[in-house]
Amino acid sequence: MKRNLNVSSSRRKSRKAHFQASSGERRIRMSAALSHDLRAKYNVRSLPIRKDDEVRVVMGDNKNTEGKVIACYRKKYVIHIEKLVANKVNGNTAQIGIHPSNVIITKLKLDKDRKALLERKDRTSESEKGKITKEQVSADVN
Repeated sequence: MKRNLNVSSSRRKSRKAHFQASSGERRIRMSAALSHDLRAKYNVRSLPIRKDDEVRVVMGDNKNTEGKVIACYRKKYVIHIEKLVANKVNGNTAQIGIHPSNVIITKLKLDKDRKALLERKDRTSESEKGKITKEQVSADVN
C-alpha cells in the first residue's frame, strides 16, 4: 500500500521526473556510497559525488579500477574517472561514463561546505542530541 499520497507511484511520472530533473536534483541523485573507513569515520552512508573525489569502481566491466573523478556529467547521470578511457577507431581516446551508484568513494575532497554537509548528515550526533544519561541526572541531584 502506498504510504505517502503526495508521491506518485506512476512509472510514467517517475521517468518524466528523472529525465527532466534540475541540476540540483541530479546532484542528489548522483550520490555514491562511502567506503567502510569513511563510513565509520563520519557516520554517513553516502554523499553526492563531486570532482576530485577518489573512487573505486565496484560494478561492471571496470570493476576494481581506482582513480580520481575528473568530471560529473549531470546531464547524462555519469561521472568520468581519470584512468578510464576507451580507444576510438580513429586513434583518439574517449572517457568512459560510469554511473555513481557503481562506485564507492574512497577519499573525499573536503572544503567547508562538504564538512558542513557531513555534520548535518552525521547520524550519531542527531540521536545523542538532547539525551541525558542516568549518570548526568544523578550528578545533578547530588
